[in-house]
Amino acid sequence: MFVSDFRKEFYEVVQNQRVLLFVASDVDALCACKILQALFQCDHVQYTLVPVSGWQELETAFLEHKEQFRYFILINCGANIDLLDILQPDEDAIFFVCDTHRPVNVVNVYNDTQIKLLIKQDDDLEVPAYDDIFRDDEEEDEEHSEDKDDGSEPSEKRPRLEEEIVAETMKRRERREWEARRRDILFDYEQYEYHGTSSAMVMFDLAWMMSKDMNDMLWWAIVGLTDQWVQDRITQMKYVTDVGILQRHVSRHNHRDEDEENALSVDCMRISFEYDLRLALYQHWSLHDSLCNTCYTAARFKLWSVHGQKRLQEFLADMGLPLKQVKQKFQSMDISLKENLRELIEESANKFGMKDMRVQTFSIHFGFKHKFLASDVVFATMSLMESPEKDSSGTDNFIQALDSLSRGNLDKLYHGLELAKKQLLATQQTIASCLCTNLVISQGPFLYCSLMEGTPDVALFSKPASLSLLSRHLLKSFVCSTKNRRCKLLPLVMAAPLNVEQGTVTVVGIPPETDGSDRKNFFGRAFEKAAEGTNSRTLHNYFDFSVIELKAEDRSKFLDALISLLS
Repeated sequence: MFVSDFRKEFYEVVQNQRVLLFVASDVDALCACKILQALFQCDHVQYTLVPVSGWQELETAFLEHKEQFRYFILINCGANIDLLDILQPDEDAIFFVCDTHRPVNVVNVYNDTQIKLLIKQDDDLEVPAYDDIFRDDEEEDEEHSEDKDDGSEPSEKRPRLEEEIVAETMKRRERREWEARRRDILFDYEQYEYHGTSSAMVMFDLAWMMSKDMNDMLWWAIVGLTDQWVQDRITQMKYVTDVGILQRHVSRHNHRDEDEENALSVDCMRISFEYDLRLALYQHWSLHDSLCNTCYTAARFKLWSVHGQKRLQEFLADMGLPLKQVKQKFQSMDISLKENLRELIEESANKFGMKDMRVQTFSIHFGFKHKFLASDVVFATMSLMESPEKDSSGTDNFIQALDSLSRGNLDKLYHGLELAKKQLLATQQTIASCLCTNLVISQGPFLYCSLMEGTPDVALFSKPASLSLLSRHLLKSFVCSTKNRRCKLLPLVMAAPLNVEQGTVTVVGIPPETDGSDRKNFFGRAFEKAAEGTNSRTLHNYFDFSVIELKAEDRSKFLDALISLLS
């Protein structure tokens, strides 16, 4: 069931209990977790934190800990599947689920005792009515069969029997019709996968309601929202609306009087609203590298071609920036150039057909030396979490990423930024090689691209978030490069090697890249159906249904089934 009063029905319930926190491996979940940890610290709530990257890990961790806890909190996992069915908990276990995955499973919505959904009702949920999905006429059937057995006169019995048979037939027909209608309703409801309000924002809202919100928590909420925007999980409209909500909180927390300015300590933390450039990590890189490795500019300039490189040089010349300045670290650029750099870049970008060069976002200052944009922190945290280093486990990476969000661990954040640069560089190089060697093939209802074992940097793309980001960027670049109008409207299925010894690949489905895209993804259901129809050996283990693991040998029959399903 949906929780209407988060404070009363959630926080005050767990406040005096030991709770178990299951946190998914994505940046928004980490930010929500940080806010909840800070609240628990204020109120001395005892908790155990367990990172989970898929359904199998969630089940294993639950089995391991279920004896010691009664209250479980799930962040960014658990809403879109029948939780009680996969975890089989005791009857007194209670689950609080704060998850952005939609649609929410109907059994979770209508379970009043054990499942409590910390989900904002103002999200466009469109949950089917209870009576359309569940009905209690099994008991009535039993009553009827008992009535039939009582003895009475044969002459009276015949008409009664006929009436009963007619009634029974009508009832069965009604039930069949109801079941067909139920199937259609559920199919329409569960057909598309999409995302709702950021979990970090939901948790910040809770802190604000209890008057326990701090600047740190506000920054984590901003990073959680920016993660959704960076990963194309929400529409531009939703992003701008949520930025507006957070902007009011930023003004409230970071309001300073003129004379107070001098009294600030040197290492003070300030958050400010910015209308900044859509360039990845440009303040920690050189402007040239950032232009080359940001998806938006690389796709618009078509930087994988000689003509594209020429256009980039023309763009820099149009701005009147010397190459020497553009290619050195942003921090070392002349102050006179940096002062009106944003306006310069925006003006030239408009001439080159890039109308959305600036975007609403937030930045954070620690003292006078350290300044980060929200998107910088998202890229750094994501890279730490999916770091391909051989000796580090998933839990180690999770803890590193979680630590990098605290202002006391700036060294970890800077390490994350270096990893993010490598990741972005590898992403653009992989896109260039895919487009130049025509690896993106139209399969009819969708585009398909497969990374081969032995491709440079292929290990970086075996994890779901990195592969999804690569796929999105590849689709955007392909849409900019292709002349075929029909191909511009197609979705993309991408495969990358996961484990060579086991012969498995990760497959991800990306919805079409259109201007008015609602970011809804139909590949989750399609993958499920294609795997069922061909007995392909797949593992639907990720919290995003549009990412699966597949045996490499079953790839061709799986793809054939997918083509016939979507045609």
